[in-house]
Amino acid sequence: MSTKIRAVITGATGMVGEGVLQVCLQNPQVEAVLIINRKPAGISHPKLKEIIHTDFYDLSPIASQLSGYNACFFCLGISSVGLDADAYYKTTYTLTTHVGSLLSGLNPDMTFCYISGAGTDSSEQGRSRWARVKGKTENDLMKLPFKQVYAVRPGFIKPIPGQTRVNRWYKYINWMFPIGRSLFPGGFCRVQELAGAMIYVTGHPYEHKILEGKDIIKLAAMENAGE
Repeated sequence: MSTKIRAVITGATGMVGEGVLQVCLQNPQVEAVLIINRKPAGISHPKLKEIIHTDFYDLSPIASQLSGYNACFFCLGISSVGLDADAYYKTTYTLTTHVGSLLSGLNPDMTFCYISGAGTDSSEQGRSRWARVKGKTENDLMKLPFKQVYAVRPGFIKPIPGQTRVNRWYKYINWMFPIGRSLFPGGFCRVQELAGAMIYVTGHPYEHKILEGKDIIKLAAMENAGE
């Protein structure tokens, strides 16, 4: 019997989070979704509950509302472009591990899926600052007492048609997707595949805890096939 999923989704006002939320709301395996936002997402659905909370570095005021979930799809993130090192570290590492620490204490049966990125540095020793910080975030999340933690590393992500929270430059490069997918199949995935892979591993433990592009596509196909 398939695992019924009760998911917490962060970053629902961003492109990836919005797409993952749309997929989850349409997937019959997902029975409830909680989104935590600084501002309303403007979405209404029978499965959906939204908490407006401005300080993601202190979730203690809403902690009583965060139990009873068995998945977290962590889609909140920022680009390192234009940010100084301290600001990027605080938003990427400190915020993420705070949320993870709280959720793991409340929901030990939870599968935590962290949207990281292709090229992340698990060694934490490489030359790229963003890759080191992402790697440290992945590594320390995996030390938390969750049932499972997966670091999800997509490359280029194609949004769902009709999404409203898409960077304007995507309309100029979306045409590249079929070409890129053909030449570098692991480097290009659809939001539907990203969400499908996370839904799948919540109910079906996977041998690799770091999900690269090819893993994402493979697991999404297994989810679609009902395996």
